[in-house]
Amino acid sequence: MPMPSSASTPDVSAQADAAPAKRFAFVIEDLYGGGAQKSLLYTADQLRQRGHAVKVFTLRERIEHRLPEGLDIENLGVVTWFTKATSTVLTEKWQASRIAKALEAWRPDVVISCSCDKITRHLDLPNLYFWVKSDVSAKFNDPKQRRRAFDKVRHFYRGRQVIAVSQGVKANLEQVVGLEAERIVPIYNPYEREPFVAMADEPVSLPEGEYFLCVAALEPRKRHDRLLRAYAESGIETPLAIMGKGKPEHEAELERLVEELGLSERVKLLGYYHNPYPFIRHAKAMVLTSDAEGLPRVLIEALLLHTPVISVDCPSGPKEILTQELADFLVAPDNEKGLADAIARMDQAPVTIEPRHYRQFLKETVLPQFEAL
Repeated sequence: MPMPSSASTPDVSAQADAAPAKRFAFVIEDLYGGGAQKSLLYTADQLRQRGHAVKVFTLRERIEHRLPEGLDIENLGVVTWFTKATSTVLTEKWQASRIAKALEAWRPDVVISCSCDKITRHLDLPNLYFWVKSDVSAKFNDPKQRRRAFDKVRHFYRGRQVIAVSQGVKANLEQVVGLEAERIVPIYNPYEREPFVAMADEPVSLPEGEYFLCVAALEPRKRHDRLLRAYAESGIETPLAIMGKGKPEHEAELERLVEELGLSERVKLLGYYHNPYPFIRHAKAMVLTSDAEGLPRVLIEALLLHTPVISVDCPSGPKEILTQELADFLVAPDNEKGLADAIARMDQAPVTIEPRHYRQFLKETVLPQFEAL
């Protein structure tokens, strides 16, 4: 998905209400991939527009996302094929020393590490925060894998400062993983509505008529099997569109299940779209059925486009997104009958989304929390 572009001119009115200007450094391995990179770029650029000095340090030059005009980005080049092949603690410490030298020259008030903590954990800085975007407690079913993952989290972040992407991620780090951090600060990713509306206006060939929509990678953790069984049980005639890509074997399994459930006439597999927002805005509702999330962007983006949402109450995030009367469409993950009922109820009477349903995620609410670090 593309990152919503934003104006490059600093927001003078926002500066007037913002905290005193600070120097922010963001450190990330690269700018290729999904939500973590997208939200980092957006947060960094919005802080810049509020009058702060902001610099993004990447560890290798691999870029997929649209870069905001005026945002200072420096590639340190410390991740190479050689460091990947010879990955040891000594290599990590050498990489961290190069990062430390660059940070010393930049003199930031706040340093935020994202998706490169195996290296940045070797930094000894009082102003360093580790931005944790996902719920590790729900990622692994195998007890050995789960134990190793928990040990790694405790080893990396014990006694350190952590930004958790949701209240649920914070709670699970403390109560399930058993992390004893110096402190864990829950801060949502910031959003603004206008860029999503603009992208939703771009011309595209949409499915005819009404449809429900699921936007998720075609992988087991997203539980399209749960979605399809509940959709079949709901008995509705409104088609279901599934957008995403995955490994060939996962796509083949999904196609097999669609046929097995007799849904070939009602389920449309759309593939992957770089801009999904026209599809999201015109959907009757979005459906999420994952086993685990951190703070699922697709649900927030749907609400920003005033598209109602049905979701399983997986750890973590959906419970914090579907609030007020929207909580009526939050269903326990193992309750497929309840999910089918929610789909049928939404088909009969779709909920009207209003700004109060997503106000807690807007940049005006979120960015002051970064400024307070």
